Parts: sequence; structure tokens; C-alpha cells
Amino acid sequence: MNPKNIPEKIIRELEKLREDIEEHNYQYYICDNPTVSDAEYDRLFDRLLEIEKQYPDLVTSSSPSRRVGAPPSEKFEKVKHRIPMLSLQKVTTFEEFKEFDMRIQKFLGHWALIDMEYIFMPKYDGLAIELVYENGQLITGSTRGDGRIGENITPNIKTIQYIPLHLSQETAKIYPLLEIRGEVVMPIDEFKRINEMQESLGLPPFANPRNAAAGSVRQLDSRITASRNLKFWPYGISQQDLPRLNKYSEVLELLRNEKFLIREDQFSVYNIGNLENLHNQLQNLVERRQYLDYDIDGAVIQVNDFEFQQRLGQVSRAPRWAVAWKFAAETAETILEDVIFQVGRTGIITPVAALKPVRVGGVEVKRASLHNEDELREKGVHIGDAVIVRRAGDVIPEVVEVIESKRPEGSHAVKFPDSCPSCYEPIFRLEGEAAYRCINAACPAQIVEKIFHFASKGGMDIEGLGGKLALQLAQKKLVQSPADIYFLTKEDLLPLDLMADKRAQNLLDAIDESKSRPLPNIIFALGIPGVGETAARTLAERFGTIDNLISASFEDLDSISGIGPILAESIVGYLSNDAGKEIISQMKKGGVKFTAFKSERREVEGIAGKTFVITGTLSKPRDHFKKLIENAGGKVASSVSKKTDYLLAGEKAGSKLDKAKKLGVEIISEEILAGLLK
Repeated sequence: MNPKNIPEKIIRELEKLREDIEEHNYQYYICDNPTVSDAEYDRLFDRLLEIEKQYPDLVTSSSPSRRVGAPPSEKFEKVKHRIPMLSLQKVTTFEEFKEFDMRIQKFLGHWALIDMEYIFMPKYDGLAIELVYENGQLITGSTRGDGRIGENITPNIKTIQYIPLHLSQETAKIYPLLEIRGEVVMPIDEFKRINEMQESLGLPPFANPRNAAAGSVRQLDSRITASRNLKFWPYGISQQDLPRLNKYSEVLELLRNEKFLIREDQFSVYNIGNLENLHNQLQNLVERRQYLDYDIDGAVIQVNDFEFQQRLGQVSRAPRWAVAWKFAAETAETILEDVIFQVGRTGIITPVAALKPVRVGGVEVKRASLHNEDELREKGVHIGDAVIVRRAGDVIPEVVEVIESKRPEGSHAVKFPDSCPSCYEPIFRLEGEAAYRCINAACPAQIVEKIFHFASKGGMDIEGLGGKLALQLAQKKLVQSPADIYFLTKEDLLPLDLMADKRAQNLLDAIDESKSRPLPNIIFALGIPGVGETAARTLAERFGTIDNLISASFEDLDSISGIGPILAESIVGYLSNDAGKEIISQMKKGGVKFTAFKSERREVEGIAGKTFVITGTLSKPRDHFKKLIENAGGKVASSVSKKTDYLLAGEKAGSKLDKAKKLGVEIISEEILAGLLK
């Protein structure tokens, strides 16, 4: 076709599509900051392919349809992949997959009479990387980049404990060059921890676990990578002509023997006659998606036999022998009814969308994060807008897109406040931070949040001191700093709402009891930005006393696994600040014992390294059992997922028990736990 006969509007649309897709690729792959949802990106890319198919004369070698990812960043040394890292063709329906299967049968001709075996596995949403082993030693780790040239991130890759630094002697002898490819992923629990730390430090939160993983790996300081709980799931090798390997399933077995993490939820199907079984498995995976502890965005289905893979070959940017079955995003459309500006305990002001209730991923959502002023402005949020809300697993819902075409007449844009919505003092945004802060030490909202955090179960665990009472204590100026709690009297408390003599005495008794809390609780209660319960326990175990922690240098803290330079700076900053010193001093004057901490951990076989979830009514408080499990080397999570090893269930166990049964998680009683502990 002569390009001159192509409608001008098609040419303009194609140019705009390419420009937009290139920009989205840059933001996603290079900046780790997606500007559109996956669904919107797929819509743009599908339209690009549609136009190029209809008008092949418009196809160019530089089109996004001929490339994978984006050019590597200038921050890193470039690495050329010996064999290009390709993308995958996409299907979204069973009918489209049948068409993929038929194309393979037609391409192979008489070879297709042999049963065609497909391997099915979940498609984890992470950062694609390549590992190069020479003579058994890991020499290079690189990102996919544009598919041909990636970024050298070897120092960061070596900090991920799930990546072996060397292979066995036998494997090194057979395969002197081995190129392994896979995904670096971040568990959802770790994603929530990192985002809480980011926001408490005034840094922009990551949009999703994939971008958190990418941002963690693409660091100039490998200590930051090391401080985050990343995992690596290999999905294959870059060449198919390795000796002694004839099938993809044999590659997985080789990698499993070399101590790589290999997914257990994979299976094979033979030929079209069993594709109905494949469809059923996919539906089951969709239903289980919300219970997984990793983000998945679909499944990968590929031909198992390497000879068939070689015969099938590839098109410009994808192999013919594999396909990605993309799931619909866990999103929903609703109405943004208002934007509320909340003030956290560190003074950070966060815009929160108040939504018309909508179900997303099986949960009713009424609130969603808008993160900060930049995001509010970039999305152009108006009250009354129709918006797309996304939720994955237990991640806090977020507004990902505004549907401007449905904007009601007379609506007005949401403006970030000029002053604190709690104390009305000026707010400030420090250089390099994404968040605005109220720096008024007497800000009521901050005081309430600090009191509530201080008295929480993970902190000083003061029974009876909840949010409503914290608000009264702040409003009456009885507590201006959490340490003031230890100087309250019954005369202070009795005038408060609903505060009878017995309740006041019970509260004072609880405050007195809290003076003997162990050091991990005290460190958490201080509210050091970024320090959660896990980090607090790590610090207590490492330093033993509060004075040792106060004396610790940045280098001391940075050297601890799980802390890292950003958190180390936060801890040093808090403990060297006059306000932080004053709180600790007043707590000591108020009678808090600050007893030296001696770890009670002793790894118990059968519990060490296992993940537990606790539910139902037990003979003792849940914290009692949590402490027993953690002291034996186990981990206690808040929600059931496929990675949960045991559910400790008491009476009246609810939805967590149902999820555990559905996922095949072993359910145990207190008696069984006691047996494991022995």
C-alpha cells in the first residue's frame, strides 16, 4: 500500500501512540514509576498493533512493537545480552489461547501429530533479570533493558540471598557458560513495610510490588538492596542447546538442584484435548490470586520440548512457542466523593480519597490512597470524578486513573491545603521529599497519633488507651508527649468523658504495668520513622540496651541486615535529636525500666523458617503464641496465603480458616503447636 493513501488521522494517531508508549516504557522500566495502569497500557499497545497490521507500510524498526522494554539508564554500565531477552505474546481469553495452539499445530505440520506438551506456571509481576555464570561463578547480573542491552546491577544482585553465588562443580563442568533468567519480586508484606517506611520518611511510596522490587534492585547503593526482602524466581535459561537437556521441565529440575527457588504450582497439559483442564486451572488461579503473597498478573504457558521450540522460532519481539495469559486487573470503577487530608504522627499530610463503596478483589473499598500532592496534581482529581481503583492482595487500595470523559459539569479540582488541617499552622515540603509536613510539635493530630502508636500492642501495650481517649488527652493538653502518660493522675482522668473511678484506676494500673515492657516494645513505641516491630526487635537483639542503641553510629546500624542506610540515618537522627532524647529521659523519670534485652530465640526444628497465622479464640492472648513462635525461629503473618505453613486456629475461627482450607494450609491446635515446640 502506498503510504500516501493512508488517512492522515491514522498517521497522526500512530505517531501519538508511539510517543505515548515510549514515554510509558521510560517511566515503567527506567524510572520505576508507572504513569498508567497495566490495562490502559495494554489498550494503547493493542491499538498500535492493530494499526500496524492494517497498514504494514507504516511499520518501522524503531516502533515500540519491535522493541522490548526501554533503553538502559545512563546510571549503570551497559551489558549486551548474548541472546536477546524477549517479551511474550498476550492472550486474555480461552478462545485466544485456542488460536495460539492452532497456530503452533499449523506451523509444525506433521510434527504436531506428536502430543504437544505445554508447561503452565503463574506469571509473577517482577523485574526481569539475567544471571551469567562462568565456570560455576556468578559474574554478571543485568536487567532486561530494551531486550538487547541491559544494565549491570551485579553488586545489588549478589545481595539477594535467593541467588546462588556459585553453582555445583558438576554443573559448572557440564555447563561452563550458563545464562539464567528470572524475576526479582517483592512479597506483599515487604511491600507494605517498605511503603510505610517511605511515607514515614517523607519519601514517595512505590506504586506496586513490581516497582518496589525494580526500585530496590536498581540502586546505586547495594546496601539498600540488601536491606529489602527480595526473592528471585528463575523461569529458564537463555539457550536451548545445552547438553543433556531436552525439555523445559528438565531445566527447572536443574535449577532446583542448584538451590534456586522453583515454583511448585506448575503443571503440564497435553494437546488440545486437555486444554479445558488448563482453562479450569487458570480460573482456580484467578480465585486464589488475592490470597497469594506475591503479585501475579497472569500465567505463562509454553511448549515443553526444546526441539519444538527451535522449530517454532520467534517473531520480532516474542517467541512463537510461549504466550502470556494476562488476567484482568483487580480494579473497579467508582465515584470519588471527597478528598480528606490526614495528618500522621510524623506530621506527613496524606490525601485520601473518600469513595462511593465498591467491591475490589472481593473486598468493599471506601477509602483509597492518593499518596501526595504531586500525584493529586498529575491525576487532576476533581470531586465527583469517576475513578479506577486498584487493590492487590492486602495492599492499600489506590486511585490509579481518573476517567475525565465522565467528569460531571461544574466539578472543581482538589487543591492541596496551604496549612495543616489539624492545627492550621503552615506546612513545608523539604527538598528531595514528596510529602508535605506539619512541623508544629503541638499539632493535635500528631499528638493523638503518637499517643495511639505509643500505647498500641506492639508498643507499650497500655490496655484501655485507645483512639478516643488519646484524642481527649491531647485536647485537654494532659499529654503533649507520649512520655507524659507516665505522669497522669486519677484527678487528671476523672473529668474526662465516660471516665468513672474504676476505669481510671484500671488505666493507671495498665500504665504502671507497661513500665516493664521489653526493649523491642519500647523501641517500637518511640515512633522512630521507618522502625516497625521487626526492626525494633532486630535493634534490641543487636544492642541489648537503650543506651547502647543511642550510642550506635550510622556505620553500626547500616551494617545490620534488614536496616540499611536510609533507616540507619532515620534512627541516628531521632536518637540524636533533642526531642527524641527528651522523650526517653522523661520515660525514665516516669518509671519505665528499660531492662536490658536478652533474646530468647532458640531455633526449633519444624518451626524455624516456617510462617504461621493465628486466628480464633485461644487459651491465652495471641501475642503469647506469637512470641513462642518467633522465639523458636518462626514468623507470624497477619493473613493467610499460599506461603503460609501453619494456621493456629482456636474457637470461632472465621474467614482465615476458610482460606487456609481452600489453599491446603495445615491447620493446627494449641496442643499440636506445643508438640512442635518440644
